[in-house]
Amino acid sequence: MEQLSYKTLESQNYDGYLLKEAPERVLQFGEGNFLRAFVDYFFDVMNEKADFNGKVCVTQPIGKGLCSMLNDQDGLYTLFLRGSENGQAVNKKRVISSISRCLNPYQNYDELMDCAKNPDLRFIVSNTTEAGITFDSSCKSTDTPPASFPGKLTSFLYKRYQNKLPGFIILSCELIDHNGDELRKCVHQYIDLWGLENDFRLWVDNDNIFCSTLVDRIVPGYPRNEAEDICRELGYKDDLIDTGEVFGFWVIEGPQSIKDELPFEKAGLPIIVVDDVSPYKQRKVRILNGAHTSFVLAAYLSGQNIVRDCMKDDVIRGFMDKTLYEEVIPTLDLPRNMLDQFAADVTERFKNPYVDHQLLSISLNSSSKWQARCMPSLMEYARRNQGKLARCLTFSFAAYICFYHGGRTKGDGCLIGKRGQDTYEIKDDQWILDFFYDHKDDDDQTLANAVISNQKMWGDALINLKDFQSEVINDLKLIREKGIYEALKLIQE
Repeated sequence: MEQLSYKTLESQNYDGYLLKEAPERVLQFGEGNFLRAFVDYFFDVMNEKADFNGKVCVTQPIGKGLCSMLNDQDGLYTLFLRGSENGQAVNKKRVISSISRCLNPYQNYDELMDCAKNPDLRFIVSNTTEAGITFDSSCKSTDTPPASFPGKLTSFLYKRYQNKLPGFIILSCELIDHNGDELRKCVHQYIDLWGLENDFRLWVDNDNIFCSTLVDRIVPGYPRNEAEDICRELGYKDDLIDTGEVFGFWVIEGPQSIKDELPFEKAGLPIIVVDDVSPYKQRKVRILNGAHTSFVLAAYLSGQNIVRDCMKDDVIRGFMDKTLYEEVIPTLDLPRNMLDQFAADVTERFKNPYVDHQLLSISLNSSSKWQARCMPSLMEYARRNQGKLARCLTFSFAAYICFYHGGRTKGDGCLIGKRGQDTYEIKDDQWILDFFYDHKDDDDQTLANAVISNQKMWGDALINLKDFQSEVINDLKLIREKGIYEALKLIQE
């Protein structure tokens, strides 16, 4: 079977869209599954539908990566976007041809720096993981390359400045808050550390736009268990097959002029440019992530194992819908129709027939997840409703306590709970596991008081929330007397 390449596709009379030659207009730090299923897909669609006419030059941010594999395939790979739309399973295939080549700066640093001389280059994209945007004071300006991504970027920007060429629109996709702002701060730190001239600092700030962005697409990546069958069906060998969900959304914080250079609206892509990405980040955390955290523990204790199956259960699905539409969405400030549509999209995503999303994997570190994803909605609901408690969110906290309180024995870095005849692992920070183990013999009232008053977990928020403790105690009693599945039914009446 021949390796995927332009020559291979030509020999097969491939009739899909391909762009073999175009100027390199994008430099991308990162060659992993996410960027290839998200950013590179978007540029590919813009090439086809909006005459963007630009290639992406990819560079490895770390020593080990996929460069040689990408170059062996002429930058080509097959992307499958799979999921559920309007209740129907969809599986869309596309050969992505937006990547021109991949550079390994650990083998040929000069090749990367030569890109700074390219007048066509206008955009820089990055996804170097959450740990990628960090300042490493051990990096030197003479390193080839500097170890950190911001160090590499500073060196690249300095080379661009020395060539007296325009700056860039820099799109940070790392999963940290204010990613663009944090990246700019790191560049400033390297300017100071390396003693670079003030004119360069001014050029960095005035000639470049550092955009914070929010990215949203689940990307399972290389389908290892299916790859051999997929390649047989494709008729070529593709070592870089990528998979992602159908849903995708990219929010870019920056001036509206960006739309003049990125023709995503003409291409019909789910990308928007806004003054402030924060409301969209809040929407994602409170609705998408908050939905997971609010129902998965109760659903697992009710006998479910996979998110998709929970969506087929009227009781669990009803609990999630009531939580989102009656308690979470009313606490958010984006237009109601946008919030309702996002929640509907979340339900479709949870139904994805191609992703077996395990409830136990979502349960990892549920303490910090509940604090970040659910507690803000609980507190804001009470603030907007004269102190009234959000019924489902309050119950979800009781379910959280039940899940952790089930840990009767210690395992290796976990507690071991029981669900019927089965056991399950409870994984969290060790001090949290120790706390629940120390309280494993508490009655409902003592346990609820101990958890709610734990300031290391929640600060003063929950202990000062009127009637919260008494309602949690009532829910714990209801769960113990009726069983958690029946309790989920009763609180929806």
